[in-house]
Amino acid sequence: MNRSRTNLAVGFFVALGMAAVVFMALKVGNLASFDSSEGYQLEARFDNIGGLKVRAPVKSAGVVVGRVEAIYLDGETYEGVVQIRIRPQYRFSNDTIASILTSGLLGEQYLSLEAGGDPQYLNDGGRFTKTQSAMVLEKLIAQFLYSKASEGSGDRK
Repeated sequence: MNRSRTNLAVGFFVALGMAAVVFMALKVGNLASFDSSEGYQLEARFDNIGGLKVRAPVKSAGVVVGRVEAIYLDGETYEGVVQIRIRPQYRFSNDTIASILTSGLLGEQYLSLEAGGDPQYLNDGGRFTKTQSAMVLEKLIAQFLYSKASEGSGDRK
């Protein structure tokens, strides 16, 4: 009887551990929240979206206010179009700036919203007019190396 009680306790803790692993996997993959139907949808257009992914967080002042719902390429303007869903309790003005930023050392990219001062708010289906594309590390390094190379070649006589 004592052995069966031990087996039951071990089985319970194994099941609890597996549930914790599944929960953490969903949390890391941004799949833990299933509230995709609440809120209103907005759109932002960027020259380069970098590594932004669907379900990436949308943050304002460090607070998650929504999620990226869809990403696609506009066939006419060749811009990356990002559709986001904002929770209904948050409102953003027409002059809000949408930027793609990177957080932490792992490089998770998210959409940052910097609220403006316009008294008019974006409504469902609205579009951000001011956007800042993602910084691509490879381009920055290439520009730095090119500028250093051009400085070095100008010194020779």
